Formats: sequence, structure tokens, C-alpha cells
Amino acid sequence: MDHISSTPFGRPLSLAMVAARVKAEHCPPETIAEKWKVLDNLREAKQALGVSDRALSVLNALLTFHQDTTLSLEADLIVYPSNRSLLLRANGMAPATLRRNLAALVHAGLVIRRDSPNGKRYARKGEGGQIEQAFGFDLSPLVARSAEFEKLAGEARAAAKARYLLREEISLLRRDISQTILMCLEEGLPGPWRSLADRFQALGAMPARNADVLLLEGVAKDLRALWRDVDKCLTDHLKQENMSTNESHSERHHQNSNTDPSNDSESGYRIEKEGTVTPDPEASRQPVRAFALGIVLQACPDIAMYTRGGEGITTWRGLSEAATVVRPILGISPSAWAEACEVMGHDNAAITVAAILQRAEAIRSPGAYLRNLTGRARAGQFSLGPVLMALLRVASAQEKKHA
Repeated sequence: MDHISSTPFGRPLSLAMVAARVKAEHCPPETIAEKWKVLDNLREAKQALGVSDRALSVLNALLTFHQDTTLSLEADLIVYPSNRSLLLRANGMAPATLRRNLAALVHAGLVIRRDSPNGKRYARKGEGGQIEQAFGFDLSPLVARSAEFEKLAGEARAAAKARYLLREEISLLRRDISQTILMCLEEGLPGPWRSLADRFQALGAMPARNADVLLLEGVAKDLRALWRDVDKCLTDHLKQENMSTNESHSERHHQNSNTDPSNDSESGYRIEKEGTVTPDPEASRQPVRAFALGIVLQACPDIAMYTRGGEGITTWRGLSEAATVVRPILGISPSAWAEACEVMGHDNAAITVAAILQRAEAIRSPGAYLRNLTGRARAGQFSLGPVLMALLRVASAQEKKHA
């Protein structure tokens, strides 16, 4: 038979079917394609091609009836399985669903119907057992359009990556903006934080997962502009605060500078012009420490893990530095820490932070807890003694339990 049919039996012919046949006929005969790679590209480009998951499942079943993994136009690419065989390899799909998805594959130009005169699928063999004529589904469009499928798959991957990166950027921007505005409002920093918060709320929630790239780009653009404004307000405040701190430090340094070494005394005394020696109240003032450093570290051993280099705490200065490291970890704001240092003294504030760290699992809000203790200390109703004694009893009980 010289003529090979390309019209379906009992179904209307469409331009898509004709286009698929023409493209396959004009493709160079030496063109080859890896059938499973083609199927992978079709899975990624299915939206652009307008095919469903079910249709690709049927195509996967059709490909299993071709024995070679390579598809070549020089070989016979017509498969002729029965509907029963197709249903089994399509995981028991319903017959009506199978027919509908086969029609979808033909309409999308992925396969060509080579129907027999009566619409049956079969192969006619010669005397030597070789197939002379086959009627079924022609897979040649998969070879002829393999480059097109690969290009569409690459575009689909690029679009998916763009969507993922945009969603990632939007998520990070939303987190940075919300937490920065919240921190500035809690700290009472000067600036238009309320209006910035209203702008952030007006942008709405996180876009849906199926949002297209254009919507995500618009949301990301608005959030970038808002973040620039938020970051500028915070940076300007920090610069102004830093300048004020430097000016205050320079002023104190100028007032306390002393170019005459004879007026300095390591023992905390001042030599008067008359030759008499009197105590210098400023030089003799030492921090009031009601507890030994060893007792504090025995009651609050966890604070030693936050020293620089892990060398442990041997001085009160080391305890203060460790408390400075622990403060942001516990969520204690700079203003709460500064107020505690002002009311309790730096060393006692560091001991309090060490005690809070030791009982962190039982304290829901360390920042609010420290503010409460600071207020009680200002009213003279708080003492570190009972706190340290209680922690020492807990440490002693744990040691006995381990022993």
C-alpha cells in the first residue's frame, strides 16, 4: 500500500492534525530523540502545550509499546495497542477517560492517528514476519518537535525559577519590614512608623502560590520601595544617635582630662595645696558587690557559654560582656537593658540577666520580666539574694541527682 492514511476514522479532521503530519513529513529523516527525555520536557511544558497530566499518562503508556528508548524517523514509529492493553498500562483508567485523552494528544499534535479502514488498530506482517503495514498511533511528531519541546521546557523552568525567587524576595521583605517597624514602635523611636505600618498593611498578605509573575513583580516592587523608606528612617535615627553619643563622650573626656600627673593617685587620695591628704570621693567609689563572682557563676553556670572564645568568665567585666551577648538572644530590648543598668548598677543588671538565662525555659517574656524586676528594684522591693539562693539550691539538687 503506497498511501498512508492520516485522517481519523469516524472523527472530524482538524488543522492541528494536518499541521502535525506536515511537520513530521518535512523533518530530516536522520533526526532522533530520546523518548523519556521528550516525555520529561512535555511534563514541564504541559501548560504551554495545553495538555493535562492524564493525557501525558496516556502518552507514557503509548511510549511503553515502542521497544527502543530512541525514537528515529527512519524506524517504524507506529504503535497499535488495544484499548484494553492501554487501560492496563495507564493504571486502570476509565475507557471514556482514555478515549478523551487520546483525542487530546492528537489535537495537541503530539501523535498522529493512522487508522485502518475500519478504525481498528493492528499490523499486517509479511511472509518473513516483518511488519509491512501498521495502523495505530504515529509517534513521529515527538521526534519532529523534540527541539520545540525542549525550548518550551526551558522557558517553563525559567518562569518557575523567577516565580520562586520573587516569592522568596517578597517573603524576606515582608519579614524585614514588619519586624523592623515593630521593633521601632516598641522602642519608641522617632519617625513615621505608624504611617509606614499602615502602608505595609495596605499591601495585603503574602500572594497566593498560584499567583502569576506579573502580580509577584508588582508586589515585590511596592515592598522594595517601602523597605527603602523604613531602612532610611532607621539609618537616619542611628546616625543621629551615634553623633549625639560621640559628642557626649567627647564632652565628658574634655571635662575629666588631667594633664598634671601629680593630681592622680592610685590609692584614691587627692593632695591638697596645703599638703594635707584627703580622700577623693570620686576616686574611692567602687562598685557595690554583695556577692562573690564565684557564687554568681555557681548559681548561673549557663552564662559562661556566651563568652568570647569560650574561655569562661573570670572577671566582673567578663560577666558584663557575656550579659551583653545574651541580652538580644533573650529578646531584651536595649532600652530595658539600659534602664536595668541605671537602676541596679551594671554588675547587678548582668547578674539579673544571667539569672533570667538560667530560668529561660520558665520565663515567657524575658524583656518584660526584666522591666518588672527593674521597677521593683527602683521601689526597693527587689533583691538578688533570694534569687541566687534559689538557683544555688536547684544546682545543688541537680548535682546530687547526677551523683
